[in-house]
Amino acid sequence: MLKRNADRILIVSVLLLVALGVVMVYSTSFMVALEKYGDKYFFVKKHIVYTLMGFAAFFVALKLPYRVYRTLAPVLFVVAVVLLFLIFVPGVGHKVGGARRWIDAGLIRFQPSEVAKLSMVVFMAYLLEKKKDKIKDFYSGFLPCVVLPAIPIGLVMAEPDFGTSVTMAMLLLFMAFIGGVRASYIGGLVVASLPVVYVVITSFDYMTRRIVAFLDPWKDPGGAGFQIIQSFLAFGSGGLSGVGLGEGRLKLFYLPEAHTDFIFSIIGEELGLIGVTAVIVLYGGILLSGMVIAKNSKELFGTYLAAGITLMLTLQALINMAVVLGMLPPKGLPLPFLSYGGTSLMVSLAAVGILLNIYAAEGDR
Repeated sequence: MLKRNADRILIVSVLLLVALGVVMVYSTSFMVALEKYGDKYFFVKKHIVYTLMGFAAFFVALKLPYRVYRTLAPVLFVVAVVLLFLIFVPGVGHKVGGARRWIDAGLIRFQPSEVAKLSMVVFMAYLLEKKKDKIKDFYSGFLPCVVLPAIPIGLVMAEPDFGTSVTMAMLLLFMAFIGGVRASYIGGLVVASLPVVYVVITSFDYMTRRIVAFLDPWKDPGGAGFQIIQSFLAFGSGGLSGVGLGEGRLKLFYLPEAHTDFIFSIIGEELGLIGVTAVIVLYGGILLSGMVIAKNSKELFGTYLAAGITLMLTLQALINMAVVLGMLPPKGLPLPFLSYGGTSLMVSLAAVGILLNIYAAEGDR
């Protein structure tokens, strides 16, 4: 039954999340938009445009046979790496808050790291299939499948964008494990990476402050701990059923990034435990349907690609929710389909289109 209905579960889950995202982006941003731009619809209008562009990408991905990505994988990977390099070119990369994470292309500004995330999944699926007979070998299997995809991760970390780079690294390791790489190799890599992670964190003051705020937000309630404390207050105010859609107070210049990284907090405040549970169930629907699609693909490339895309969407959602609940240090990650952010939304919807194409391709066999 799950196999027959995997596409329906996926479509319904994504559509409900996208619809809720439009509503919540308006609810969380109208006051900031009015204060900053004199138009309370400023952010939601842009978000609707991004949504329409995302669905255009979705339909293109839905119609394009997923096996094409096997051929295009090396090209997509190189393009992603080039885009990440361009961030550091003066006049091309756009710097905000001390970090270069955007490319300004005149009419549009986009985040190459979001594109690189999906490109890395495609390339990883390609490598795992190509190396399937040597995957247990350290030099012929493990190193190519981990070292090459680590290039964009390093570039993202250099922006610096620690949250996205850690998410990509976790995604890479999960895919490597699914692909059959020895757990001992993966564990060894994790242990060997810990000193590097420590050096990176201590090299940037904002990362150190985030760790301190995570461990004890009340040590600096007006500074580094302010955002997470406001998030706690939002969830605490929501109770079982919330204070009502649009009635939340924490978004009124109290909780920074309420319409982006911390939108889940306002869902907790306005829709309560019921709304939070519903969102978690919808992401669970994506995870379940995506893994069913991966399991039932007759080709290894389809299996790895479907599993990678599913993990890309749900792992990021899990990390975002853990951050706003104070279970992980702040990482600056959007909540897929819900947070305001054009590149993230368009890439996520395109990824869903690829998933559904894998499902449809297996049905046509």
